[in-house]
Amino acid sequence: MLRAYLRALRPHQWIKNILVFLPALAAHAFTPGVLVSSLVAFVTFSMVASSAYLLNDLFDLAADRSHPRKRNRPFASGSVNVSRGMIMVPLLLAGAIALATLFGGTGLVLVLAGYFALSTVYTLWLKRQLVIDLCVLAALYALRLLAGSEATAIPLSSWMLAFSLFLFFSLAAIKREAEMTDIAERQEAQVSGRSYRVENLVVVTALGLALGFLAVVVLALYVNSPEVRLLYADPRILWLVCPVLLFWIGRMTRSARRGQVGDDPVVFAARDPVSLACGALILAIGLFAGVQ
Repeated sequence: MLRAYLRALRPHQWIKNILVFLPALAAHAFTPGVLVSSLVAFVTFSMVASSAYLLNDLFDLAADRSHPRKRNRPFASGSVNVSRGMIMVPLLLAGAIALATLFGGTGLVLVLAGYFALSTVYTLWLKRQLVIDLCVLAALYALRLLAGSEATAIPLSSWMLAFSLFLFFSLAAIKREAEMTDIAERQEAQVSGRSYRVENLVVVTALGLALGFLAVVVLALYVNSPEVRLLYADPRILWLVCPVLLFWIGRMTRSARRGQVGDDPVVFAARDPVSLACGALILAIGLFAGVQ
């Protein structure tokens, strides 16, 4: 039963919350205080995210029970009582807000509250709105960056905001592409609980690729900007990141079309050896460029 409750929290999704460490990493701020503040943001964001996942699963019970994979989720399968889930949602949210108030500050509390509010509106309505749902998913990713920024008092640069929003929008499109590929294989017309139909697959795939490539363009412009010289001894080496990202985005799109991505591209990437190798290569390139 304990395992069922843990599964209901979707701990595998907490991998997304590593994004709270990105502001510190991008600014090359590795002091103990910054790392502790980032860790507080990670823990509290994971708690709020889990409360939002619980709420989403409670509202999606009917759709999940008719889905070949999601019907095994704790609420849909009956391994966790629905009434218990309704209690867990406010408890997790209140615990996260309390911790953020004590150790993270007002800014982090506001970001966490905004994430939960946007997630709730998404669950109730926005996930059934074409394209708007992709914007919301990208915003939910971006709020993780903002949480890290507020917790550490490291401002987000316009370069990071532009790059991340394009990349997150691309990941949201890949997520929908994977869902539509799944229903096409099951010979269904529409994604359950969404407004996407099989005929939208080509458009969503093209949108994901275009926005992913725009993220690479932003990165290329950043490499030539004056700001990058303050952080790297030889910024020209960062050009090598661009082909790695182009390859990864193209591979993620292909994997989604082959039905390999599952329900979440970020979780897939965290388990995919090639994606992990791309991430390690990008990190190595950044180190080789010479951190100032």
